[in-house]
Amino acid sequence: MFIVTKNEIADILSEIGTLLELKGENPFKVRAYQSGARALEGIEEAELARLIAEKQLESIAGIGSALALKIGELYTTGRLEFYDNLKASIAPGLVELLQIPGLGPKKIRALHDKLGIDSIAALTEACQAGRIAELDGFGAKTQEKILAGIKNREAYGRRHLWWDAWVVAEPILAGLRALPGVKRAEAAGSLRRGAETIGDLDFIVASSEVAQVVAWFTTLPEVKEITAQGETKASVRFESGLQADLRIVPEEQFVFALHHFTGSKDHNVQMRQRALARGLSLSEWGLVRSEGEGTVKEKVGVNPTLKGKSASGQQRAIDSEADLFAALGLRFIPPELREGLGELEFAEKSDLPRLVEAADLCGAFHNHTTASDGSNTLAEMTAAAEALGWQYLGIADHSKSSVQAKGLAEDRLLRQIEEIHGLNASKRFKTHVFTGVECDILPDGRLDYDDATLAKMDYIVASIHSAFAQDEATMTARIIRAIENPYTTMLGHLTGRLLLRREGYRVDANKIIDAAVTHGVMIELNASPWRLDMDWRLWRKASERGVLCSINPDAHDTEGLGHVRAGINSARKSGMTRDQVFNTRSLDEVKKYFEARVKPST
Repeated sequence: MFIVTKNEIADILSEIGTLLELKGENPFKVRAYQSGARALEGIEEAELARLIAEKQLESIAGIGSALALKIGELYTTGRLEFYDNLKASIAPGLVELLQIPGLGPKKIRALHDKLGIDSIAALTEACQAGRIAELDGFGAKTQEKILAGIKNREAYGRRHLWWDAWVVAEPILAGLRALPGVKRAEAAGSLRRGAETIGDLDFIVASSEVAQVVAWFTTLPEVKEITAQGETKASVRFESGLQADLRIVPEEQFVFALHHFTGSKDHNVQMRQRALARGLSLSEWGLVRSEGEGTVKEKVGVNPTLKGKSASGQQRAIDSEADLFAALGLRFIPPELREGLGELEFAEKSDLPRLVEAADLCGAFHNHTTASDGSNTLAEMTAAAEALGWQYLGIADHSKSSVQAKGLAEDRLLRQIEEIHGLNASKRFKTHVFTGVECDILPDGRLDYDDATLAKMDYIVASIHSAFAQDEATMTARIIRAIENPYTTMLGHLTGRLLLRREGYRVDANKIIDAAVTHGVMIELNASPWRLDMDWRLWRKASERGVLCSINPDAHDTEGLGHVRAGINSARKSGMTRDQVFNTRSLDEVKKYFEARVKPST
């Protein structure tokens, strides 16, 4: 039984190559580890286990005897002494510099050798003094980009991706719920609202065993620092820098506290104003008549003259948020919609539509394999999709112009199509695989393949991967030209943004949406936690205009398929329903859709 997966081993080998390059090691040695990582990605997990057990790893091209020993050590023990020693030999500041966009190992080594730069602070000082611009191979533009990257890092440093926060929060929430004496526990804040990024975690717990809950929370293994601790509250900071706040309340206050700390601020203000207009006062402690505000009874939320009375005056127990909304004459508002953007007005008039859920998805279309820059084979990706219960999986490896991502030239693309057809014919998996490609939109708006090649695929995801600096008018016209191509099925990651790292390129989203409506082209909601693109705010208009959404994980490995969960958040925040999402359709429905869009080759 393996301890470390092949993708985890491949990541470590790639990191070793990067660290060796930082140290200025022989380029051949660096490439050996990079080649070994790629070779591993092309092997299926079961095959790797067999090769290690039979000591046959060296039979794989790109893996020599020394590398085979290291892979075996990692696989069976979960550790590699060489890797640990290598990390310890490099100043942490040099590794941190890799976080600055545009700085690779070679440039970092040059900065260190020529200017002694070994930290972001030293790099900032050198840029501000103009010393970077004077170095060979850098120049004024590079210096300007480095400064912009440092500035972005500082601005984003206090935020965390929703996905990263959720990975931390989920086991903590499960642990809180399992504690004796805990009646109810939920995560609140922007995490519960499904925001793209969050500042910190909020946990609301109903329990009478306050000391026990606080002690458990503050002694979690991942806690680096206890920043505050009181009788009913505690705040901690994790190794990642993420802060988490715990609030413990009596069970009768739980609903009010959960609603209040879920937010958003604008939503809460509007809810309090609505309560005041009805002679009531709403707070984290309860809902009471406004004249009772400030009293002890109000603070503990047990005012017997109001508790359980709805706006119509009928007696109602407030045991859930649905009860709380009903007490103010509103239908239940899902947490994702609580942004103060008209949700109260809508909930007053009618029931909110049932929002799309992760369980509604029957598959996804933007996924990569080892044929381009993915880390898992076609068979492994299909097996993972089958394990998720998906009826279908779309493969969209990169097209030929994405050289950096091992984009597929026509001959390789045709071989992949044949491989997919063969896999489907073999009935090895219940999940059907569709043939597709993530086709580059070239700088002038043309697609990366001719029509005859495009016609061989079930679908086309058209995306931009180059010339990000084009002005807004040029970029918009470029994308619209791609949308006008009759072979384009869906537009990939509209703005190219990378959350907390890179702003999107400039584009007139409204014109793009209009073009998609005119030509019947879908727009992707790229569910990668780093993208979540097109933004949920834009989706509100797009869905109203009738643009069909495809929630795609842009998965580069089997675990990445699960990123659709982050995309569901954004879809729900836009108010999207199941019918507005293409990949909630069944396999037969998708097949018919693609067949109807097939265009004759010209």
